[in-house]
Amino acid sequence: MGVGENQSTIITDSSQPLIGLDAIRIVLVATTHPGNIGASARAMKTMGLSELILVAPQNYPGVEATARASGADDILYRARVVDTLDQALQDCVLVVGTSARPRGLSCPELEPRRAAQVLLATASQAPVALVFGRESSGLSNDELDRCHYTVQIPANPRFSSLNLAAAVQILSYELRQQALVGQPALPPLKTALPAPAEQVENFYQHLQTVLLQTGFLDPDNPRHLMRRLRNVFNRAQPSQSEINILRGVLSSVQRPQLRTSVVDSTSKDDFIRKD
Repeated sequence: MGVGENQSTIITDSSQPLIGLDAIRIVLVATTHPGNIGASARAMKTMGLSELILVAPQNYPGVEATARASGADDILYRARVVDTLDQALQDCVLVVGTSARPRGLSCPELEPRRAAQVLLATASQAPVALVFGRESSGLSNDELDRCHYTVQIPANPRFSSLNLAAAVQILSYELRQQALVGQPALPPLKTALPAPAEQVENFYQHLQTVLLQTGFLDPDNPRHLMRRLRNVFNRAQPSQSEINILRGVLSSVQRPQLRTSVVDSTSKDDFIRKD
């Protein structure tokens, strides 16, 4: 076969939609070059992914994005543009963030194939997200705090700088390959799904507020310890009901006067030993 002949047979393994891929969100954060958005959309479509969310993109929409999409215009047309990463992750129960280098964070790191397995295992039950950062600096530490795992592509250590669309293509390929072989052989998830990202984030904000009020956190530098606490709960992946319990505990800490009033309203006779 000559170059350029019947190339579709190389990248098309199945004409049918693959289970799980439609529940995986590809999230691009603060992309600066519209051409990279279009090329990422093309990479997604070739591997059967369809949901693209753009967080605060620069110079978008634009003709260059459409040109670089090369036929994946439908992905761009359906793409959602939001202002914050929290908005992009709404309803997602599992989030994997990409990183070009080790960050020294406690967030568990996965290699690409394992990340694809983890994402697909959960995507069969609820929405999940794969998050890519800026072309120049990737995801910030605060953005990685929103992730349950990070994934790093093992590129040439002497020249590991991957174009954004190339990174999307590699990880989309891994997702498709895992989808083609069927349900990954992973331990079963908990009976209850993890809580959606926005509910978990609300819990973290509540936790930080309470720990500042009690003096547990240093008000001048709360992030260091909060990052460690985030990692503890991210590994546990609490369910919605568990988040509700934890927030109830925090609320009880914030309302000590309620406990005092309950004691004061109780008859003193209840505390007097009767002969």
